Amino acid sequence: MSEAAPIAVAMSGGVDSSVVAGLLHRQGNRVVGLTMQLWNQRRLPELAPEEGVTGRCCSLDDVYDARFVASVIGIPYYVVNFEERFEQQVVKPFVEDYLAGRTPIPCTLCNNFIKFDQFLEMADGVGADKIATGHYARLGFDDKTGRYQMRTSVDAGKDQTYFLFGLTQEQLARTLFPLGGMVKTQVRDLAKELRLPVAEKHDSQEICFVPNGDYAAFIDAYFKEQGLDPAATQGEIVDSEGKHLGRHSGAHHFTVGQRRGLRIAAGEPLYVIATEPSSQRVIVGRNEQLMRSSLFAREVNWLSIAPPAEPRRARVKIRNKHVAAEATLQPTSNPIRVEVRFDQPQRAVTPGQAAVFYDGDLVLGGGWIE
Repeated sequence: MSEAAPIAVAMSGGVDSSVVAGLLHRQGNRVVGLTMQLWNQRRLPELAPEEGVTGRCCSLDDVYDARFVASVIGIPYYVVNFEERFEQQVVKPFVEDYLAGRTPIPCTLCNNFIKFDQFLEMADGVGADKIATGHYARLGFDDKTGRYQMRTSVDAGKDQTYFLFGLTQEQLARTLFPLGGMVKTQVRDLAKELRLPVAEKHDSQEICFVPNGDYAAFIDAYFKEQGLDPAATQGEIVDSEGKHLGRHSGAHHFTVGQRRGLRIAAGEPLYVIATEPSSQRVIVGRNEQLMRSSLFAREVNWLSIAPPAEPRRARVKIRNKHVAAEATLQPTSNPIRVEVRFDQPQRAVTPGQAAVFYDGDLVLGGGWIE
């Protein structure tokens, strides 16, 4: 009888992925730990926080932790350098989206193009049929439709399905999310039970390549490193009628719904309601001007269902922390472009963010807000 193929676990050095590796190993599976080196943390040193690098994934300390955990569990462990691909498919699109007036989600790009694409190729290299990650989501298979389905995590506070809407059926068929049925306290208790050295480690909070959490400062520093002129992003701040109110140092310093940092005098609270990449104008207005009753989503990926031919009711999230709003999904002539019509207007619908569609705990799919 041939030996079962191993499961490749994406080990970030955090408690979640470490528990996945330890749990699968305890269950009798052959496990191989793999870490993707994505970003050189020594780049752009001017951004490093004074107190040191904390609260984000993929640092050198995290690689050390992942290696240590693998040795404690007793599994093979490898690090693969994906820095060049990560910069091309995640970092540069992140910068380009900001400069084009969109607010990007690099974690979703990383999931789509690195963690569930290149990682599967890396898993093939060690003979693994399946991959497993520490994401909080649940997977199942619908015999009636012949499709894999994604459902929200049991722990609503940790649910990560908003960032996973772009996964394909082929990727889901080879993926395991062992933590989807647990709450975080159970995961930490399990880490202690497994005697993992990262059981008390804090969760990562920031984007891995933005060490101080300041996206605009990262773009400024990246421009400087690349020899680009940040002055090209400067422009006017105007109201919705085009009246000049001031100037700004770069449109990438602003996102839809922002109030602070405008540095303009006005008799009432004003918020960013749009940015115009062609003119580099930042448009501000009253809070009610941020309300929208509909949006169009492009590049829609129908995750758990086939593309609907008729209008379909759903709850729609337009940000990760957004409370999903009741809406109707209206198909267009293009199956990967959908109009979302909200029952009640929603605030700060932001181009570049994702609109993810839910039916109860079932993730129907999602796309990018135009």
